[in-house]
Amino acid sequence: MHQPDRETLHTEEIRKIQLARLRKTIRHIGDNNINYHARIGGVDPEEIVNLSDLAGLPFLTKEDLRNEYPYNLVCAGMEDIVRMHVSSGTTGTPIINPYTRNDVNQWREIMARCLATAGVGRNDVIQITPSFGLFNGGFGFHYGADTLGAFIIPIGAGRSSLQLQFFRDLKTTALGAIASYPLRLMEVAREQGFDWSDTELKVGIFGAEIWSDEMRSRIEAEMGIKTFDIIGMTESGGIGMGIDCEAQEGIHVWEDHYLVEIIDPDTGAVLPDGEMGEMTVTTLTREALPLIRFRTSDITAVVSRDPCSCGRTHLRIERITGRTDDMLKVKGVNFYPKQVEALLLGIEGVGMDYLIKIDRVAGRDSLKIAVEADDPEDVKLAEKLNRVLQDYLGVGADIELISIGEIERIPGKAVRVKDTR
Repeated sequence: MHQPDRETLHTEEIRKIQLARLRKTIRHIGDNNINYHARIGGVDPEEIVNLSDLAGLPFLTKEDLRNEYPYNLVCAGMEDIVRMHVSSGTTGTPIINPYTRNDVNQWREIMARCLATAGVGRNDVIQITPSFGLFNGGFGFHYGADTLGAFIIPIGAGRSSLQLQFFRDLKTTALGAIASYPLRLMEVAREQGFDWSDTELKVGIFGAEIWSDEMRSRIEAEMGIKTFDIIGMTESGGIGMGIDCEAQEGIHVWEDHYLVEIIDPDTGAVLPDGEMGEMTVTTLTREALPLIRFRTSDITAVVSRDPCSCGRTHLRIERITGRTDDMLKVKGVNFYPKQVEALLLGIEGVGMDYLIKIDRVAGRDSLKIAVEADDPEDVKLAEKLNRVLQDYLGVGADIELISIGEIERIPGKAVRVKDTR
């Protein structure tokens, strides 16, 4: 552990810290941005007696952040702002998150915790493949690794052949990446006859995309590593809000920095532990852009608030299942792309890439899925895939088997859905 005294706090102590820091955050907003304070009802911090009182405050949405572009919700003087990042998922008006020096240090702390949870320490060599730019990923990994004293290879995105060369020649032990990038590395490795056993790679820390347990199993088996699912977003201060541990029994959220609620996405009501819903995040230690009940659109549930077998006591949530804004509805059936991925990758003969194509033909929904396969002429495989989708999702699809590599590989996050309705 990076900070064992903080990562193993008793639950009662965590709640005391959260309440004190929630009040401090509300006071900070009131002292520094009167308009933002008005948005949350001008609440007096002392009116927050219990953490449950948070449910009485209004939600903050991505659209709210866009509408207040660039600095209308900032709660620090511009002389105190030292950097900024932009949410990678925005279109149109960007969502900017500015950072004070204390915000950067907070980011360092939580990322160091995450990397240490994945087993990374000062004797490791970490290869950072997310880009170093407006997207926060590359810098988040850098700050965490730098805090731990690890050897950093800041290679950034792309250049897969060079990535493989560095794995072998520089004796990389840990890889940080967006979740779909290992698939590309594995593909290039197969093309070049690259042997993963010739490397000292042992750990992969992947995030920024929703990825299934089936994808995790394939990556771990082929690359010979242990993988960790890391979460976080630019709005909350960057990657590092939480990560799963060796037990892989839920993602630990650092509760001394973040207060998480799971709500019904339709009614906004707070749901009991164990029920799937939309995650909201309240930041407890951010200065420049603190968030109160920010609706993340991420679908998850609280797994447990009991201590984990790893010794950490912070709550665990399910790996992100989907997003409220990426749910697909076809022929009256609702499902998430991750569900399709889990079904496809669980079948032998299916490659790692696929594309869900949705159209409207003669007034009716049409669902086609292009699936890369070892044998694109395997009629029985296509029939099996259609049957599995029908059985588990309640909707059949026109399965198009194609050759490995036929789906375009684009930089950044993988495109899994093309909806032209």
